[in-house]
Amino acid sequence: MMDVVGRNAHILALAQPYLDTRQNDVHVQTSCRFARRLLEQIDADEDIVIPAILLHDLGWKMIPEELQLTAFGPAAQNPELNRKHELESSRLAREILEQVEYDPDKTGEILVIIEGHDSRKVALSVNDQVVKDADKLWRFASEGFYIDCRRFGIPAGDYAEWLDKQIEGWFFTTVGKALAREEIANRKAELGIHRLATQSP
Repeated sequence: MMDVVGRNAHILALAQPYLDTRQNDVHVQTSCRFARRLLEQIDADEDIVIPAILLHDLGWKMIPEELQLTAFGPAAQNPELNRKHELESSRLAREILEQVEYDPDKTGEILVIIEGHDSRKVALSVNDQVVKDADKLWRFASEGFYIDCRRFGIPAGDYAEWLDKQIEGWFFTTVGKALAREEIANRKAELGIHRLATQSP
């Protein structure tokens, strides 16, 4: 029987051909790192969370690269393409999980999480919460933050301030919020931005 690490490595290897767009190879690695940090403090099912993170964005490969930036981000004009990437991600994830003979019950939950990881604004379970938080934390990490600044054409200082304001509304877990605050404080420190000593009530 393949151990968990080997199984996830196999899943990632099968996913790799779909991750060479939108810098999703970096995104998945970063989000997976955060998922593991969240799992250290949150009682969620690693056998659902990690495969969901590894496979959640496969569907971007099915969206022409010249249209991708119209589907997400501050200037998104085609939310239907974002929805398409979720559905395609779920379809491709099913193929990969069936190929590795993954537990059918866990596969079902993984696919439901993937199918609504962006568009569904509520979380269906603690596993879903961890996946959503790990996915969002990418934007706050050094890798994701500077990639987003470049591709969206947003000054880093403005983006840092904007992200800081999203934390309370975006994250589902207290651990996710704490990690986001830690990361955005690091980005602001890098940029020489200092939080005001007093804040509006």
